[in-house]
Amino acid sequence: MTTAATPILPPADWRDFLALTKPRVMTLVVFTGLCGMLAAPVGIHPVLGFTAILCIALGAGAAGALNQWYEADLDAAMRRTQQRPLPAGRMERQSALHFGVGLGAFSVILMGLAVNVAAAAILTVSILFYVLIYTVWLKRRTPQNIVIGGAAGAFPPLIGWAAATGDVAILPLLLFGLVFLWTPPHFWALALFVKTDYANAGVPMLPVVAGERVTRRQIGLYTIPMAIAAVAPWPLGLTGAIYGVLATATTALFALLALRVATRHTQPDDRMKPEKRLFSYSILYLFVIFGALVVDRWVLA
Repeated sequence: MTTAATPILPPADWRDFLALTKPRVMTLVVFTGLCGMLAAPVGIHPVLGFTAILCIALGAGAAGALNQWYEADLDAAMRRTQQRPLPAGRMERQSALHFGVGLGAFSVILMGLAVNVAAAAILTVSILFYVLIYTVWLKRRTPQNIVIGGAAGAFPPLIGWAAATGDVAILPLLLFGLVFLWTPPHFWALALFVKTDYANAGVPMLPVVAGERVTRRQIGLYTIPMAIAAVAPWPLGLTGAIYGVLATATTALFALLALRVATRHTQPDDRMKPEKRLFSYSILYLFVIFGALVVDRWVLA
């Protein structure tokens, strides 16, 4: 009796390993971490600053790789993720696991040895939170997965600030809160127009479990505390008018787009343009508001 031989996959190339790190997501993570570092009240040596940002990037890449290792079956069931290295058959799962663990360990050790222990500790928590809390525990179990799991993406400003100062303060905690509260409206806007993918994969995202109406209402509700966290540094005296004016204006536009999503009724021939606009703008919004923070800090310095 003969058995079919297990197919041997060709060696993955560098582009597959890069894809494991989710470079598009990493861009925003690195930017918010850099802004957190530059907004700190003390400077950091350029070499140490570069090392800290490199470690944040490597840590984010490690979390992305481990996420794809664990969710290979979900990625294979969703159209928008089927071409990732694992579901497309360009890489073995064990390779992704080893790559993610090695990258994560290296980023934490380098951060601790070259920068400081506080930044390394927060980096460790962020990686473990994304992999264990969000990916392993929450993603397949609750429609609130992105609410709690959103904390993973909110750590970079704290890490950047800690890299420069060795501790945390009120401003980076507000930045953490901003990203944490920004994540549900941002991600649920995406989930509204890819909900079929999540339904096919059995992922209990809010639009799949609770429906579009509830999701739209939740987007509107989460925008309120997000707006408060975004503008709060100005009246608290933690930033100047440059940040305050830009944060107020860009947050008002975010709130307007969120309101349109929250109050909108689906029409059969509609392509969900309000959700796509909110999703696209939400990415630009975070870049602008964190950039404004750095400009404000350096103008007032």
